[in-house]
Formats: sequence, structure tokens, C-alpha cells
Amino acid sequence: MVLAKKYIVLAPFHGEPKKTDFKIVEEELPALKENEFLAEAAYLSIDPYQRMKLGSTYPCNMIGGQIAKVIESKNSNYPEGTWVMGHFGWRTHTIVHPDDEKLCNQKPFMYALPDFGDLPISLALGACGRVGNTAFFGFTEICKPKPRETVVVSGAAGAVGSHVGQIAKILGCKVIGFAGTDEKCAWLTEQLGFHAAGNYRTVDIVEFLKTHAPNGVDCYFDNVGGELSSSVMSQMNNFGRVAVCGSISSYNETDPEKRKVTITQPYIVAKQLKIEGFLVNRYADRTMDGILKNLQWIKQGQLKYKEHITNGFDTAVDAFIGLFRGDNKGKTLVKL
Repeated sequence: MVLAKKYIVLAPFHGEPKKTDFKIVEEELPALKENEFLAEAAYLSIDPYQRMKLGSTYPCNMIGGQIAKVIESKNSNYPEGTWVMGHFGWRTHTIVHPDDEKLCNQKPFMYALPDFGDLPISLALGACGRVGNTAFFGFTEICKPKPRETVVVSGAAGAVGSHVGQIAKILGCKVIGFAGTDEKCAWLTEQLGFHAAGNYRTVDIVEFLKTHAPNGVDCYFDNVGGELSSSVMSQMNNFGRVAVCGSISSYNETDPEKRKVTITQPYIVAKQLKIEGFLVNRYADRTMDGILKNLQWIKQGQLKYKEHITNGFDTAVDAFIGLFRGDNKGKTLVKL
């Protein structure tokens, strides 16, 4: 008998998520059936998108990806000892039937991990996983950067933003980032090689860009939204491209007045900007292509990563809340 622990969400989030929104419950798992395997979680992924409405009824299970190890198997494709990435939610143990269509609505629902060599397996949730693929496909497919163009990244010290900025550098672009502390900005310029980084809490965005991007902005990778993004778009060149990955500035906002931002349509029309939102699942059929490309860059020393890891299943909620307070640099994970 295996006793699994899992997080359930008691009610829809209102404003910033709270510890009282969650509860840990235990669940007795049945014996394995044919073609099933039992996966034991090693790392949980903590991401801003988990702030979304999770279901039509509550309580409901908390969503999310995890790295897990197969510890018992009746599926020859996933023998014991196999490492997998799966969207199993915040739970310690999961019985998986890889061919169950009900489980496979989120593509890819799960996959076995390639050989990471000496690199930590945790990268499968970050730079060599959904995060890395979000950065790689969102930036290269939507922004379509060209060498010597100027790229701006908001939320640049986060997992996706820091990754995008480094890809832009690899592709020969000038990179400017915005983050929420001077320490994070120093990390971006001194460690990751951003050409400039500004603390959006203390700098004038427009003046900062006039100084550091005097010839205008060609590509903008937007993780934040709000007034910051309006200011960036005002400084873009004709035919600039904007990839909208997130809008973290508004996720926890409950005051309708604070959701109002500068009207951007005049910039969009006059500069003939292309603005496109995306979800990484759009590129699900190319998942392994993105993983292997990012893995190659890391092994070549062209791409650095940073992980913000907390230890213990019971730390997941604090780590999640910390995302919206800017506590993290790089990818947030919980190690079980």
C-alpha cells in the first residue's frame, strides 16, 4: 500500500494566494494495473500560471509539473528507475497510465527524460523543460529576432525572462532587462551578460530606454504587462514584435482601477507592431527539440541557469506565494 500526499485548493484565489487556500490530504493508492507505473516525485514545479482558475468546482487538486522516478512498473516502456516529467500536480506519488486519453489533454502530459549527463535532473522543470521551451519557442518563433536587434525582456530575473535574455545574446542581439531589485539587475548584467538592466520600481522606463536603446526597441518579450509594457511599446521601432508570455502585474490585482493602463493602440497602429500571446503547449509536438537545444547550449557554456529551491513538500505554498513577491531568481522548485 502506498499513501500519497497531495495539495488541494479549497477555493478560487482572491488576490495573492494564501496558505489558508490550501490543504494537504492523504490518499491511499490502489495496486497497479496492466500498463501502469507508480511515480515518486523528486521535484515540484512552482510557476505563475498556477495562479489561474483551476476548476469549475472546489476543492480541487493543485496543478503543476513534477520530476518523478518510476519506483514500480507494469509498463515495459517505463521500467523502474526511469525519470519522467509529468503534469501530475502537487503530490508525492502518482499512478500513471501513459495511454489514458483523459490524462493526456495537456500535451505533452508526460515524457521520459533524456540523459542529462552530469547536469542536475531538476533542469527538466526549468531550463531543459517547460520553462526553457517557453523561452526558446516564444522568443524565436514569435519575435523572430535578427542579429544586432535590440531586445527588451520584462520579468527578466525570472526563470523564463533570464532564459530569453541569454538566447537573445546567443543570437547576436542587444539585450535590456527589467527586474524588481538592484540585486537582480546586477545579476543580469554581471552574470548573464545583459547589456543593461533597470529596476522598474525606481527607474523611469521611457528615459532608461532612451539612454540604453537610443535607436529603439525591435523585440519585446513580455512577462509582466501593465504600465511597464505600455512604456516599452512606446519606444519600439516600426514593425517591432512583441511576444506576450504573461501578465504577472495583474494576476493578484483586485482593484479594477489599478488594472487600467495607458492606451497602447496608437503605438501599435503608428509603429505597425505585431503583438502575439502564446502558450508553450502550442509547440507540444516539438517538446524534445526545444529540450535538446537548450541542453546543448548549457553543455557548451552559452546558457546559464539559476534555481531557487526550497526543501520539503510542506514548503510548496510558501514558495508559490514568494513568486508574486519577487522572492525568486531563476526557476522556483520544491525538492521532496
